[in-house]
Parts: sequence; C-alpha cells; structure tokens
Amino acid sequence: MTETGDLATVQRLGAAFRDLKAEIGKVIVGQDDVLDQLLMAIFAKGHCLLEGVPGLAKTLMVSTLSKTMTLSFKRVQFTPDLMPSDITGTEVIQEDKATGNRSFKFVEGPVFANVVLADEINRTPPKTQAALLEAMQERQVTVGGKRHDLPDPFFVLATQNPIEQEGTYSLPEAQLDRFMFLVKVGYPNADEELRIVQSTTSVAGAPPKPLLSADDIRTLQDMVRRVPVSDHVVKYAVEFARRTRKDGPDAPDFVKQNVEWGAGPRASQYLVLAAKAHAVLHGRTYVSGADIRAVAKPVLRHRILLSYGAQAQKRDSDWIIDQLLETIPRAEADRAVG
Repeated sequence: MTETGDLATVQRLGAAFRDLKAEIGKVIVGQDDVLDQLLMAIFAKGHCLLEGVPGLAKTLMVSTLSKTMTLSFKRVQFTPDLMPSDITGTEVIQEDKATGNRSFKFVEGPVFANVVLADEINRTPPKTQAALLEAMQERQVTVGGKRHDLPDPFFVLATQNPIEQEGTYSLPEAQLDRFMFLVKVGYPNADEELRIVQSTTSVAGAPPKPLLSADDIRTLQDMVRRVPVSDHVVKYAVEFARRTRKDGPDAPDFVKQNVEWGAGPRASQYLVLAAKAHAVLHGRTYVSGADIRAVAKPVLRHRILLSYGAQAQKRDSDWIIDQLLETIPRAEADRAVG
C-alpha cells in the first residue's frame, strides 16, 4: 500500500472501531479490553472464545455486537443432548405434490449465519463440538457428501464457564486451536458494577444501531490483511510460538519443566494477524513487537498444555507467557520501521 493508502486504512478502521465501541457501550458497561479483543478478532477474520463466570454479560456482549452490524445472527444454546445435525443442518425427504416424486432437500442449521453465538460450548459432547471444526476452518459444512458454503463474513463467537465442571466437556485441542483468541472476561470494578446495576434496574435506553454491512466488514478485513509487517517482527512472532515447545532447541528451562505441549504454527499466523489489527486500531500503519506482545496472551493461552507438575503448583499458561515476554529479546522487533 502507498503511504496515503496506509493512512486512509488507519483512519477508516479507527473510525469503525470507535463507532462500534460507542454503540456497544450503550448496553455494555466497561469490559474495554474484552471489546477490543472481540473487534480485533472480527477485523482479522478470526473466531473468539469468551471465558468467564456467569453473569458477566458474555452472551449479551456478543448479541449486542451483532446488532451493530447488519449481519445475520444465530444463537445456539449448547446442551448435552445437542446433535451435530442440530448445528449444521440435515437432509430431509421432500415430496412434490404435483408429481409424487420424492427428493432430498438440505435444511440449513443455525451455523448458516454471519455471526454464530455458541453459548456454553463446553456443555455439549465432543461429537457435537466437532461439528463446528469444518465450519470454523473451511467456512463450509459437508452433509450427505455435499459441501455447502457458509455466508461471508463468518464468525463463531463462543462462551464457556471455567468453574462449573458438572455436565461439561473440555473442548478438544484441535477445536481450541481454531479460535484466534481465548478472551478471559473478569469481574467489573466497583464503579462499573454500580453503573451496571443502575442501568439494568431502570428504563431501558436506546438500542444500538447497525453501523457496518457485510461488504464493509469484508473491506475492513482486507485492509487489515494488507498492513505491511517487516521480517524481523514476523520472526519475533514465530519465536514466541516456537519457544513454547519443550523439545525445541531454544526452549527455556521453565518451558521444559512446565509445558507438555506448545503452540503450533497457527499461533504464529494469528499473532501476526492480530498484531496487524491491533496496530491499525491504535492508529499506526506498521506493526512492531509491542503489537505482538499486546496480543500474545489471548492468542497463546489456549494453545499451551501444561504438565501435571505445573498444574499442581497452580501455574497457568498466562504465567508461561509472562515469562516468555521477559526472556525473548525484543530490541530488534521494536526498532523503528524505515
């Protein structure tokens, strides 16, 4: 892109980002970091998994986000008896009343929408969870030997409860890897909680208005893809992913002692894509190591499998990432782009 084109990209994406947050803010109080990561995932054409205890407005946040865009939206409440065909759709026999001929007709499931909210995704067995794998990666589903393309754009925004284990099924690693971000949704602070109680116990305010169309979203996604990234920043992202693997030649001792499996190549790809979105949304036409570090935790935390010893010491993947942030040399990745 030209310098003028870069500046126009930053201005347009920045304006869209601010407008969307303002509209969502009519309903959602606080959670700025969560909203930032949700929007970065959408602009980078990725899926997002929101993890938090009940009552933190995870579902409301996703549904409100969908209302700010003129996109089709479907919500799937995951339950233990949900079947794969309940998500993807199924073929039914249809009879032509005029001729009496019968033929199969494909009836689309809720996955055929631009925004799919997979609510409490860890409440359904792995067989049904796996129904989303092809959809998330290939943007299509295969039913009865026939492939059916999904709408474009297409996002899976899922929620899960991290503390309740009764009747839940952990997501398989292959499915976790399809999510660009694992976003941890925390408790609001005192002021935010006060505003939440005041706004939800009085007359409802104006609903959010749609701001972006499907064409707008596709255009903005293409803009993010075209943001230039220097080779030394890409190498920095790759080094982050490679140092999470305990058998790697550059693996630090704390990784060898605490990590069972590290992040795969998809982590490196998502680090760069998310860093592009982060840079543009913060008014810059280039990507630096600071952008990689800003998105390291949501990109990597669900791709690092800890050893039993680390779990016994109450360590988590965020602790590993914090150590990597301190040990990986950053001088070259942070140098100015010429």
